[in-house]
Amino acid sequence: MTDLAVSLSPEREADAPAIQGLEERAFGPGRYARTAFRLRENNPHDRNLSFVARVGTLLVGSVRLTAIHIAQYPALMLGPLTVDPAFRSKGIGRMLIEDALDAATEQGHRLVLLVGDQAYYGRLGFRPVPPGQITMPGPVDPSRLLLRELQLDALRDIAGRVSL
Repeated sequence: MTDLAVSLSPEREADAPAIQGLEERAFGPGRYARTAFRLRENNPHDRNLSFVARVGTLLVGSVRLTAIHIAQYPALMLGPLTVDPAFRSKGIGRMLIEDALDAATEQGHRLVLLVGDQAYYGRLGFRPVPPGQITMPGPVDPSRLLLRELQLDALRDIAGRVSL
């Protein structure tokens, strides 16, 4: 964890410009070509499940959850998770994800999907999607397609293609 005085709060509409700037610094223009970005592009995230981190008044991190479907089953997609490079490795990303997943669980959501690094997200309870069970609408390295069940056996009957 961090020794910084980090405060977390639900994302507000007024946070959008700071989050966009943070994403530009963290991911650069290449983010627009990624399948996960393209999927979220025309689907607004849920602000009730999206959080920001601040140190003082400076916005230093953001996580968003977006409603998706896997075949006909509702699910959530986590991302982007963004932490200002100067504030990385201080536990801020973990805190953001934990708050977002807690809120999603409280609201009765069952499953969260993401495209990311197993070494990082595995520590937060994410695991690889079983081969061929869930497919994305564009190219994704299958080893980076991860999920976390928020309810026991949430994945049991779910299979198919991700869509809005």
